[in-house]
Amino acid sequence: MRAITRFVLWTLGVTIVLALAAGTAGYSFRAAQGEMPDNYQANAVYVPNGVVTTSQPLASQAGLAVLQRGGNAIDAAVTAAAVLSVVEPYMTGIGGDMFAMVWLEKEQRLVGINGSGHAGALMTLDKVADRARVPDEGARSITLPGALSGWATLLEAHGTISLAEALAPAIALAEQGFPVSATTAAEWALFESKVSWDAGARVTFLVDGERTPGVGEWFRNADYANTLKLIAREGVQVMYGGELGERIAARVQELGGYLTAADFARYVARWVEPLSVDYKAYRLWELPPNGQGVAALEMLKILEPFDLAAMQHNSVEYLHHLIEAKKLAYADLEHFVGDPEFMQVSPEQLLSEQAIARRRAHIEPDQAMRHADPDPSLTASETTYLSTADSEGNMVSLINSLAGSFGSGVVVPGTGFALQNRGVGLSVQPGRANTVAPGRKPFHTIIPGFVTKEDAHGRQRPWLSFGIVGGPQQPQAHVQVLLNMVVFGMDVQQALDAPRFRHWEGNSVSFEQGIPEETVDRLMSMGHAPQNPVLATAHSFFLGNSRGLTFGGGQAVMKANRGYVAGSDSRRDGAAAAH
Repeated sequence: MRAITRFVLWTLGVTIVLALAAGTAGYSFRAAQGEMPDNYQANAVYVPNGVVTTSQPLASQAGLAVLQRGGNAIDAAVTAAAVLSVVEPYMTGIGGDMFAMVWLEKEQRLVGINGSGHAGALMTLDKVADRARVPDEGARSITLPGALSGWATLLEAHGTISLAEALAPAIALAEQGFPVSATTAAEWALFESKVSWDAGARVTFLVDGERTPGVGEWFRNADYANTLKLIAREGVQVMYGGELGERIAARVQELGGYLTAADFARYVARWVEPLSVDYKAYRLWELPPNGQGVAALEMLKILEPFDLAAMQHNSVEYLHHLIEAKKLAYADLEHFVGDPEFMQVSPEQLLSEQAIARRRAHIEPDQAMRHADPDPSLTASETTYLSTADSEGNMVSLINSLAGSFGSGVVVPGTGFALQNRGVGLSVQPGRANTVAPGRKPFHTIIPGFVTKEDAHGRQRPWLSFGIVGGPQQPQAHVQVLLNMVVFGMDVQQALDAPRFRHWEGNSVSFEQGIPEETVDRLMSMGHAPQNPVLATAHSFFLGNSRGLTFGGGQAVMKANRGYVAGSDSRRDGAAAAH
């Protein structure tokens, strides 16, 4: 343990380059939040060797230390993800799921991993059929957590350090504690009620079992440190087939949930082939279902023929076209996408030229659609994101989530981590790819993004590893950030910080402050309905009131001719740490 403590003290003392964030605010509630002025702008970080960019400086520093000791981007990504589970426990952890894409420079290829779990063996449609939807908290919302298997699978296949080494900084921070940042304290407080009713959660995440930690207050999680030590000592099999998984399953069943020990014993994260579409000389890559990445690809293809540059950035015409493309893509997403083994429509069908042309034809240049239906011809879903890159050219785009804030709100006593509520991604409507059934994978909102660019020889080369958190905001934010760079020439930091919109459902749209009032007024005259983001959605359990969660907070690493350029969203506590 002393060695681990020394490692973390060294980690926190290394020389680093940081792009630190202070938030820009969301449309209609900046005054109440007291945010940074409109002209605040962080700078992109220019990197000679390697970089780790996350939503929290301590995680970025821990990942950087791995790179500086000779580890690769995969090692750094898992290390940073583990630290995030300590310092942002309401967003991520081993009680949730993960997805990642990895550019392997020596092999010149992009690989994907799906570390998402599934419904428990006891979860049947008849048990939830009398409900409008699966509960968004409590034991009945819990699905099998796959993140830990995903971390281990990444390291085993492409890492250079052991899982125990990757967990060491997280163990030390959980055991010794850390001062809570202002952003984290504010968001933690939003979710106090979520961890007040369950005995395990209350003891773990409330100070003296009564309140959330304040700004600068030291927070320790000895139970989580002990859980991570157990995993470091015995390996992931302690969860997937061992005592930890058995304890979780027993407690979940005691509370009325559906997981069994056998669910844990037979689970393993799986490798998947990323999907892609071309846009100009670039290619956007997303992971295949059960995630929502296909919606970003569909949006981009719908928008491809339009002269977006001539429309000008965040103009009335530009925002209108992006919002309408989003409506069409998400209508298909909601109806067709879920567990890939049960989808009746393939991603290739959704992205075919014929299907995209039919969808594009629904866009009117000056009138908002009141409602977008799925394409009928095709039938005859809270989070931390991080990106890493190393001096060898490897790049990782990784996202990890508990679904909602503190997930289900359930903590098995003595474990120190919340279990996800990803059951909300299952449907009580029969006949869908994500209809409730034993072993069914839920529809997922968390998606890592990656972009390659065609070189002079026609080969695809890595260009951008990026992602944006925020539940259903993610595909529409992926498209906005990518277009900021490709069409409007912004650097990674500018592209992340530029004001965004978020379409909810129907014609409800939230616009971030920085989009002119007259632009919003004209969009309203076309049928769009601007909304305060706090009031706009029934999915508020994903979001709370945080601007960074509402409009999405992200990170990005761009490959330069030599080295990298990195950014971290100013809406959160983000930091890009480099050497």
